[in-house]
Amino acid sequence: MKKNILVLCTGNSCRSQIAEGYLRHFAGEKAEVYSAGVETHGVNPKAIAIMKEDGIDISNHTSNNIDEYYEIPFDFVITVCDNAKERCPFFPSKATKFHYNFPDPAKAKGTDDEILQQFRNVREEIKIYSKKFVEENL
Repeated sequence: MKKNILVLCTGNSCRSQIAEGYLRHFAGEKAEVYSAGVETHGVNPKAIAIMKEDGIDISNHTSNNIDEYYEIPFDFVITVCDNAKERCPFFPSKATKFHYNFPDPAKAKGTDDEILQQFRNVREEIKIYSKKFVEENL
């Protein structure tokens, strides 16, 4: 039976979008994966670009608010930043909750190359986390 997974972040623009992409990739047919934010900021173009470098297309993803998903019976809810964990409203679900505070690449400073490298570093952390999550939970 397919599991429902929700990845939750503050603005649903970077970390949760990257995690959604990798969880879909690694889970295949084992899960339906969604991502949302406690706010919506649009999908960050740098997140789209660095995922494309790794062969995963998230260009059609949308930035969604957690309110859109109250009707879905999630099996797992993964918060990928402390802010989302603290601000997440009561979610009427029996979902098993997971949390990992990934650095926010959208707050990276420096040259364009340095900023992209920080996006890549976070991408790799999320990729490793997502692969392990699928192996251990699905």
